[in-house]
Amino acid sequence: MKAPDGEGLWSPAYRSLTVGLVLTITLVASEALAVATILPDVRDDLGGIRLYGWVYSAFMLSSLVGIVAAGRAADRKGPAAPYAVGLVLFAAGLVVGGLAPSMPVLVAGRALQGLGAGAVPAVAYVAIGRSLPPSLQPRMFAVLSTAWVVPGLAGPALSAFVAHQFGWRWVFLGLIPLVAVSGPIGLPALVRLGAPAPSADGEAAEPAQPHSLVDAFRVAVGAGLALGGLTAYNAIATPVLVAAGLVVGVPSLRRLVPSGTLRGRPGLPATILARGLLTFAFFGADGYVSFVGKEVRHHSTVLGGIALTAATLTWTAGSWLQAAVAVRVEGRRLVRMGVALILVGIACIAVTLRHDVPAGLLVVAWSIGGLGMGLCYAPITLLVLRAAPAGGEGAATASLNLFDTLGIALGTGVGGAAVAAAQSAHRPAAEGVAALLVCTAVTGVGCLAMSRRMPGDSLAESTPLPQPIAP
Repeated sequence: MKAPDGEGLWSPAYRSLTVGLVLTITLVASEALAVATILPDVRDDLGGIRLYGWVYSAFMLSSLVGIVAAGRAADRKGPAAPYAVGLVLFAAGLVVGGLAPSMPVLVAGRALQGLGAGAVPAVAYVAIGRSLPPSLQPRMFAVLSTAWVVPGLAGPALSAFVAHQFGWRWVFLGLIPLVAVSGPIGLPALVRLGAPAPSADGEAAEPAQPHSLVDAFRVAVGAGLALGGLTAYNAIATPVLVAAGLVVGVPSLRRLVPSGTLRGRPGLPATILARGLLTFAFFGADGYVSFVGKEVRHHSTVLGGIALTAATLTWTAGSWLQAAVAVRVEGRRLVRMGVALILVGIACIAVTLRHDVPAGLLVVAWSIGGLGMGLCYAPITLLVLRAAPAGGEGAATASLNLFDTLGIALGTGVGGAAVAAAQSAHRPAAEGVAALLVCTAVTGVGCLAMSRRMPGDSLAESTPLPQPIAP
């Protein structure tokens, strides 16, 4: 079903929601690109190479709890409250990170940021699923992808400049005003959205199970134990910690996601699992693009920043492309095309590790990867939204975001373990990155295989029209 005549994302019915979500995503994008750009400088100042990957992983693991909490709260009482709490926690984490005297404190600050940032995708997906008609949803994801353009163009270069002129700490602290601006604009639209409407039988959506947050915490702890084992480099501690992580995390993960997700059961479960494989493959490589530029090719952080900027722009281009063809191309076909491009990008990064290859290939490599991510990221989200029951969008997208975040945390964590292992063995940094790229490529191939089990739905398929938010 199409939107009513004259109703677009910038019409009075949807304008406040669009602006609020765009500003929030801009905040998240600015932080993500800033950290990816300056982290080599942070490592030079604070040391702690063993915790390099944990700067990413702590953020992502703690956001697991934030995602589940925000998704469940949005299903019960609406998205406004989890959005507000998330922004406060995110700002507090920026303060801790900016004032951190050591790498462990920085990791703690990143964990606090992640707890707050976990609310952002959960709230955004719930708002999109409940308020926008199906014909506008692909376009909204393209608009949100465009929210990465300004941070992508200016963020990496600006972050490198600020770090060089004033110190890396001001990159964290300088983002706090953006929180103060985005919150008051986005919150009123979410307040008007309110709690989910009763289902067709007059009953409200089923509330979250009491163990949801406990299970989310156990998943985060389990993943943390597994990553800790990978960085232990000890014949006894490594297998013990990894096994403990699986024992603690896997049963809870099963309870938090649709039945059959870990087995890749065809339909919604396979779609959610594919998202985790996708984010492992892309962000596992993405987190070390700047590292390759500085530590392997011995350039400044500017090279890595340019590569990240290029990937952001091509991601946006890919997202608009998927929105344009969503009417006539099934979602899983877009996913396959996107993942294939990501694999090409990973292969090109691997070639860049050779010193007889121009370092500028790093920019080309991750431009290809970004284009692939733009093509396949939003279609997976839309397929999940199509399958979510009315009033249960929070729980469905929380499961998606759970695997989303778990994939990023494990991908960047495995990368940190590989890089640190190479240094501990007094091997070139390129060998650690090469091991990481092999892991990401294998996971990407797994995502390709899983795409065969996704629904074959068109992304513009007709579904019941949601009620717009009052202007």
